[in-house]
Amino acid sequence: MLRIHLVIRELVRSTADTARQIERCDRSLAAQFRNALGSAGLNTVEGSDQRGGRRGSHYSIALGSAREAWEALNIAAGWGYIAEPSDELREKFNHVIGTLHRVVYPRR
Repeated sequence: MLRIHLVIRELVRSTADTARQIERCDRSLAAQFRNALGSAGLNTVEGSDQRGGRRGSHYSIALGSAREAWEALNIAAGWGYIAEPSDELREKFNHVIGTLHRVVYPRR
């Protein structure tokens, strides 16, 4: 199993208040952020129990969802709903996205 799901779980905990802050201004964006980050975690875990193409499909979905969650934070900051994401938060998202990218697109 990829241990990156633990980092995604940390991201959920560390951004829960931020999601509530976004929700006060834009319910739709907050829901999309929560759904995307949840999808990243759930697909990462589900993919680890699959074989072949199904595994890659789940990891690919997790990658797209992690990117979507990160962009939702940036859009919320752009609209002024929240402060710009911290460097620490950016690094955690980069770690998740980078790990999933390497799994989905391995060097050959």
